[in-house]
Amino acid sequence: MTETDVALTHPAYGKLRAVTDTASVLLAENPGLLTLEGTNTWVLRGPGSDEFVVVDPGPDDDEHIARIAALGRIALVLISHRHVDHSAGVDKLVERTGASVRAADPQFLRGSAVTLSDREVIDAAGVTITVLATPGHTADSLSFVVGGAVLTADTVLGRGTTVIDKEDGCLADYLESLKRLRGLGKRMVLPGHGPELADMEAVASGYLAHRNERLEQVRAALRDLGDHATVRQVVEHVYVDVDERLWDTAEWSVQAQLDYLRRD
Repeated sequence: MTETDVALTHPAYGKLRAVTDTASVLLAENPGLLTLEGTNTWVLRGPGSDEFVVVDPGPDDDEHIARIAALGRIALVLISHRHVDHSAGVDKLVERTGASVRAADPQFLRGSAVTLSDREVIDAAGVTITVLATPGHTADSLSFVVGGAVLTADTVLGRGTTVIDKEDGCLADYLESLKRLRGLGKRMVLPGHGPELADMEAVASGYLAHRNERLEQVRAALRDLGDHATVRQVVEHVYVDVDERLWDTAEWSVQAQLDYLRRD
């Protein structure tokens, strides 16, 4: 699929859109500054399988959950991380389907499921899924490798860059996660928001370069403003290329950058 094709097909609300031989996307209609066009619910199914795996049921939206349930029998639900735009619909989906739910965070487990672990291999619905711990955006963030593609949730987006959560995000962890994803090579990127991308290695390399550039900008801001500059002052000094409506959220990333620099 070319970049032009992606532009024409994404977003496509309410329609299951095939992206690879085993992965299709159902886009939730919850667009916003942080969710882009909305949350991508990924549906994984091997050839000939009469059931499927759901990755991120998305927000608490009755219509979206009903569309997922209507697709057929769910073998398993996987949660990439705790944020509500990815996980809040899980109980309504379980009520409708009785599906088991697995995640890194025990609060999302449903049925007899156990927590997901790094490098675990799952065989379900005719597909093989390898779990990768990719913390940084949040402490519980996971990615999932399926064939020649990797589902990156919010660790890598289809457009723009992600923020470091103010509660349990960590820039050092995030940089290591990007390096881990880069090491997967030229796999297709199936993100939690935005259109799919062609080359995981190139995208992760770009993310790492961007983060290092931001760190240099924060260092320069501290030289200009002084070591006692507030987070907001640093945001206003560095994030001049970002929509001001995102500056409050940018403070989370700046705080993470300051913590990282001070630790160094």
